[in-house]
Amino acid sequence: MNLETGDFPGPFLTISRQAGCSAQRIAIKLSKILTGYSYMSETKTDAEWKWVDKKVFSDAVDEMIDEVKSGDFDDAEESVQFLKEVSRAFSDETIYDISDENLINTLKGIICRLANQGRTIIVGRSAGVILKDVPNKLNIRLEAPTDWRIHRVMQLKDLSRAEAETYINQADSKRDSFIEKIIGRKAENNDFDVIFNYASLEDDQIVDAVINILKNKRIIASLNDA
Repeated sequence: MNLETGDFPGPFLTISRQAGCSAQRIAIKLSKILTGYSYMSETKTDAEWKWVDKKVFSDAVDEMIDEVKSGDFDDAEESVQFLKEVSRAFSDETIYDISDENLINTLKGIICRLANQGRTIIVGRSAGVILKDVPNKLNIRLEAPTDWRIHRVMQLKDLSRAEAETYINQADSKRDSFIEKIIGRKAENNDFDVIFNYASLEDDQIVDAVINILKNKRIIASLNDA
């Protein structure tokens, strides 16, 4: 199994976060740095790490739609409709409002497909708990004290304290509720490999720590070993 050349599913990262913590910024920085670490001297090829934004998710859905259409499935039309609905929900974050079991299972399938492709960083969408038992990955969680998050949301979104507090409570509640739909319980600390206090760490400090953990766990190769 050569994790860096893709001869085994993965590697991948998931980033879960409380409202007010900027997981997207961490994901973008990690994707750039990890792409550098994926350069293998044997093959002389670059292996790009991608963070799963709307386009990457949509591309994965389109691939599945093409496979369904080209196959011999009795429920092909219904399956395509499910895939398109999940893709739309992912794009505008109404994914957390989904309660239909078939749609949830479709989301799980797409998330697993993205992880299987390897060198992906999946932010939110309960990916951490969906992929908890899959090897060759690191599940990251970003948290911060409630008061700190309220003040940050006030600044970022130009909201009053009451509005920011309502925003945080609703966002956290939606994500927690969705995780319960996925695994039948609330998320626990042991669902994640590492939890960072976003209030006390800079983005670069979190990124550096993640890179070191990935190297120590041999999920990525050290530059000195490549």
